[in-house]
Amino acid sequence: MLPSRLFSVPGLVLLAGCVSGPAAAETATERAAAHFDAIAQGRVAAVTAAYTEASTFQWVGGPLDGAYTGKAAIAEVWRKFTGAQGPLDVEVIAIAENANPKGATVTADVKFLGKKTIPVRYVLTYRGEALVSEIWQIDPKLGQY
Repeated sequence: MLPSRLFSVPGLVLLAGCVSGPAAAETATERAAAHFDAIAQGRVAAVTAAYTEASTFQWVGGPLDGAYTGKAAIAEVWRKFTGAQGPLDVEVIAIAENANPKGATVTADVKFLGKKTIPVRYVLTYRGEALVSEIWQIDPKLGQY
C-alpha cells in the first residue's frame, strides 16, 4: 500500500507538495503535514528531524502510551511504531494553525490507515523550525468517521 494524504478540509490540497520533510516546509501547517506523511511512510529520520534534545512527546493511549523527552528517546518510539505498523495511508480530517512571533501550534485530527485505523488527535508546537512539543492522543471518536 502506498502512503497518500487525503484532505477533507478545503484549501489543504495545496499541501500536497510537502512530502520532502519538515526542513523543506515553510509554515507550521506544512511542517505538520510533512510530519504526518513521514510517519505514514515509516521514514523515522524525517519524522525526527525537527526534534531537539529538549523536545517532549506525549503519547496518550495505546501500547506506546507514555512521556518521552529528547530526540533519541522520541526516535526510539517512532522506530517501534513504524516497525510494528509498516506503511500507512494518512487522512487529515481537520487541521488548524495558531501562530505568533514566538511560535506556532498546529492541531489536527488525523487517521493513519493500515493494518488497522489509528485515529489521532494531534497537537504540535513549533518554535522556529524546531518541533518542541508533540501530543499524539488516540481518539476512538475519530475512527467513527
